[in-house]
Parts: sequence; C-alpha cells; structure tokens
Amino acid sequence: MAVIPYTLVDDGQKVLGDPTIVYRWPTLTFTGSDSGNPLPGIGWSDRSVQVEGTFGAGGTVVIEGSNDGTNWHTLKDPFSVAISFTATGLAQVTEISRYVRPRVSGGDGTTSVTITIVMRTQHL
Repeated sequence: MAVIPYTLVDDGQKVLGDPTIVYRWPTLTFTGSDSGNPLPGIGWSDRSVQVEGTFGAGGTVVIEGSNDGTNWHTLKDPFSVAISFTATGLAQVTEISRYVRPRVSGGDGTTSVTITIVMRTQHL
C-alpha cells in the first residue's frame, strides 16, 4: 500500500480574512491500494472533499477519519451517509476527527484519482 503525501494548495493568506485552507492528494491508484498521508484535522470546523479523475472498473474512494492515527473509519456527510465515491463528486464532511485521509478501496489498473479537501475555521 502506497501512502501518497498531500500538498498545500492554498493557505488562505492570499485574501485578507480568508478562513479557508486547501490541501490535495494527487494521483491515488488502486494498483497500489493507495491511501493519502493523514492530514491533521483538528481546529477545522467545516470541510468538503472533492474527487476527480478516472475510477475504472469498480473504482471507489472513501474518506476516513481517526482520532488515534491507527484505527480508521469512513466519515459521514450531513445525512449520516458514509462518504464513498464511485464517480467524481463533492461532499461535505460532518465528523471532526484528529486525522483525515482518502483511501482507494476498489478499482482496476486504470483507477487514478486526485482528492482535494477544503477546510474552514475562524482566524483568531
């Protein structure tokens, strides 16, 4: 299993008072059963996640959270539905967990997706 590092896309400092920050995990695949390097999520109240790319046959991406960094659970949207993508899309994440990561849980050799997360908080 490959662990793909995230990159900081926007630190919210380009516009005065912008409370958002954007991270991206590029090119997660099923051939490596990839997961994203866990992103610390404490302090970020609102989060949305976007998945783009090629899913291939049976391609699935889940968004997981953990408070201990060892045991991972699929996070839910505001309707208490587990966040699991089988096509490109965008979802709001409800639970606040210490860590957040995407994981490719199904697919084939053509599965290749990019995950972007936006988080918001109030600057003090």
